[in-house]
Amino acid sequence: MSAVHDLRHHGDAEVRDGGLVDLAVNVRSGTPPPWLRARLAASLDGLAAYPDDRAARAAVAERHGLPVERVLLTAGAAEAFVLLARALRVSRPVVVHPQFTEPEAALLDAGHRVGRVLLDARDGFRLRPGAVPEDADMVVLGNPTNPTSVLHPAGQVAALARPGRVLVVDEAFMDAVPGEPESLAGRTDVPGLVVLRSLTKTWGLAGLRAGYVLAAPDTVSELARAQPLWPVSTPALVATESCMAPEALAEAARSAEAVAADRDHLVAGLARLAAAAGPDGDRGPWVAGPARASFVLVRLAGAEKARTRLRERGFAVRRADTFPGLGPDWLRIAVRDRATTDRFLTALAAVIGCEQPLLGNA
Repeated sequence: MSAVHDLRHHGDAEVRDGGLVDLAVNVRSGTPPPWLRARLAASLDGLAAYPDDRAARAAVAERHGLPVERVLLTAGAAEAFVLLARALRVSRPVVVHPQFTEPEAALLDAGHRVGRVLLDARDGFRLRPGAVPEDADMVVLGNPTNPTSVLHPAGQVAALARPGRVLVVDEAFMDAVPGEPESLAGRTDVPGLVVLRSLTKTWGLAGLRAGYVLAAPDTVSELARAQPLWPVSTPALVATESCMAPEALAEAARSAEAVAADRDHLVAGLARLAAAAGPDGDRGPWVAGPARASFVLVRLAGAEKARTRLRERGFAVRRADTFPGLGPDWLRIAVRDRATTDRFLTALAAVIGCEQPLLGNA
């Protein structure tokens, strides 16, 4: 019997009580940066006028080397999932799991019967294109995938495309990958391709709701017809335009490099804990991967109890049993700076009863 997963559970629920170090939400700490806050504040002077999205659309198009007709601005990626579910005529949608649960939730809410393809932890949650049914007329995949942090090769993702199939690739975390080597965002040669991007993660704009869709012009038009008038606010448009500027892209690239180094430090610390847990590693954390995004997925025996005990020590991590394909022994941990990570690893060592010193070169 298949498990029932809470598709509406998100990491922010782990930190609503306040007072906890947030390792549950995958938003870059210290954001939005001061220059972006200043631009958002200045945008408030224009709130009396209706939003005009032309400059922001043009900026997104230029950033990805696409004509503006291939760009649709949305109130975050979440709105895009709803538009895709309600506006496109599909009868056999399939979601590749484990991944972000909003796409499936949106499809179910729109009355679709949703098929699932479950990737396997034993091969590192790698994409298996042959597992996707040939008759699927919509396939939804995250890259890099939340929560597994796996970055799928662009060639394998593009190989899922078929005539008459919509291929939805959620790239909300792609700008956290240095160089974005597997992105499909600028591609126009993949039939039915729809790429989703978000400003939430890198720029810390979850409360603003800013994202966009890249797709063929006819698909963009279909989705736009399902939107209400003026769906994206003036501050969100200003943020979108600002974050496409060359200096912002350079900052994002530097951030991606820093996140990668901080992630390696976290993974190394978790590996030391696993080694210290004994020859069988039954008590130690096992990291899925290789991880490439701003978070890691960890399998840990007794994860639910460990999560509660971590909260008692001041740290919130994300339960992962709400993702189809995962069970109660999985946690998602956001990447933070090394000092925060070291404090977390010390807390985790105490929770699982590990005596191994954690600090060192990593």
